[in-house]
Amino acid sequence: MLKKKLAAILLIFGVIPLSVLLIILLGMWQDVQKLTDHYPVFDEKKSDYVLVNKKPRSWIAVNKISKVARWAIIVSEDWAFYDHEGIDTRQLFKVIEESYEAGEFVRGASTITQQVIKNSLLGPQKTLTRKVKEMIMAVMLEKSLSKDQILEHYLNLIELGKGLYGVRAGARFYFQKHPAKLNAKEGAFLAMLLPSPIRYSQSYRKQKLTPFAQEQINDILVKLRQAGIINEAQREAASREVLSFESINYFGEDFLDVTKEFE
Repeated sequence: MLKKKLAAILLIFGVIPLSVLLIILLGMWQDVQKLTDHYPVFDEKKSDYVLVNKKPRSWIAVNKISKVARWAIIVSEDWAFYDHEGIDTRQLFKVIEESYEAGEFVRGASTITQQVIKNSLLGPQKTLTRKVKEMIMAVMLEKSLSKDQILEHYLNLIELGKGLYGVRAGARFYFQKHPAKLNAKEGAFLAMLLPSPIRYSQSYRKQKLTPFAQEQINDILVKLRQAGIINEAQREAASREVLSFESINYFGEDFLDVTKEFE
């Protein structure tokens, strides 16, 4: 009788929970595997990302995006992207420490891999359960795709303005360029948009960089120099460069107000 009770306890508190956990992990693994042969695209009707099995016409290979633009986004969003395995534990512990000292959650620590998982498979819900799943699935994705494949997914799904998804769309809209032609400052501008693309794109709408945008862009250029992507002379030249959408300001602010009346 005692052996039967012990077996029942082991079944209830051991085997069954383990089996449930394995089933959950298997489901997560199967979801992650969809990204090996599907492409995330934003569906305006559903207001969410969906996976399609045919490569979208707007999709661009990672090696067709200029190196400086790719790295402007990497150093801005996830400096250790090529070093971690889906989760940047150093940044995670740093955020936990900063949040504890501040008494509130101060910032995110999501890697590029985690952002691909969140946008493609999980959605934006801010819950602990979703965050744990995101982290587990990010590690799984790192075992399924190469770093460049993960980066390619990310660069094709990021939002860069209202209705603008992916670097190809962003490069065309803001600079009338193919992503391969983007320079350091243009790449830094796109990277600057990422935390809040609609809000931060006001620089484009005003046709002049805001002080905040200029500061963030300069910071990204410094990071590009620190990462060895550009040298100091290139950083200085890029910081002085006038972006193409700013050129109309040579006519002055009054000119902008007048032209709007004839749009």
